Amino acid sequence: MAGRYDRNPFDEEEEEVNPFSDPAVRGKASGQSKFGGGAFSTSTPPTSNSRLSPLPPEPAGFGYDRDATVDIPLDTASGGSKYQDFKKKEKELQAKEAELRRREQDVKRREDAAARAGVVLEEKNWPPFFPIIHHDIANEIPIHIQKLQYVAFATFLGLALCLFWNIIAVTAAWIKGAGVKIWFLAIIYFVAGVPGAYVLWYRPLYRAFRKESAIKFGWFFLFYLLHIGFCIFAAVAPPIVFKGKSLTGILPAIDVIGDNALVGIFYFIGFGLFCVESLVSVWVLQQVYMYFRGSGKAAELKREAARGAMRAAI
Repeated sequence: MAGRYDRNPFDEEEEEVNPFSDPAVRGKASGQSKFGGGAFSTSTPPTSNSRLSPLPPEPAGFGYDRDATVDIPLDTASGGSKYQDFKKKEKELQAKEAELRRREQDVKRREDAAARAGVVLEEKNWPPFFPIIHHDIANEIPIHIQKLQYVAFATFLGLALCLFWNIIAVTAAWIKGAGVKIWFLAIIYFVAGVPGAYVLWYRPLYRAFRKESAIKFGWFFLFYLLHIGFCIFAAVAPPIVFKGKSLTGILPAIDVIGDNALVGIFYFIGFGLFCVESLVSVWVLQQVYMYFRGSGKAAELKREAARGAMRAAI
């Protein structure tokens, strides 16, 4: 049996040299251990007589096959239904988007056709909190007649104010025993008067200034004269056509102030409003007529009227 410390027969033959067998080397070694070495001291690690064989290389990828595919099932009981719902909603959104795009193209085509035909599309923009009419003096009316258009608009709003105050005064008279019939008449004046004024004379004047149309001017003059006549009649309020106290004129004010001072004051305020409305309306009519004559629209209106009469005769 071989000894415990026998030489390995497979090791290379090397001569074993003891570095400490030399006294000089031992002295140096002892000196170095005494002074703890220095900055220039070097040491050589002991060589090992045994050599380990390298391990075989490990395959990269940590033991997983990169080329292997993993199948994730989507059509499960819950996942499949959610995926189908998502695809269905996506199709619905695409259909809605296509419909909106088609409508936008249709609207744009109509606007282009109207622009080519000379038709102005009026978008409702007034009053701002609840648009019911189209009104844009600053951008659509020539700058040299914008002031006149604003004053005409003020007479339209003034008429609405007069008729609204008329309702308040007549309501006070009704409460004091004047009867409910005059209150209903006051409501009718307001409901019919304000929209009628806009359709019959204010909108024709607005379009006449915007398009320089002689026919629109003629329409305005006809109904604006009726407007002035009504305001003058309401300021007097004789009991011949309308029910006497259904309008806040001077005659009803004198009549009711003896019975009730507060109702009489309300009627006198209404009388003052109708007077101011009448005076401003007369000024607007005068200014519009001067512009109408100066711009040559009067002659154009006469020619158009003559052509219309000739066509009607033929």
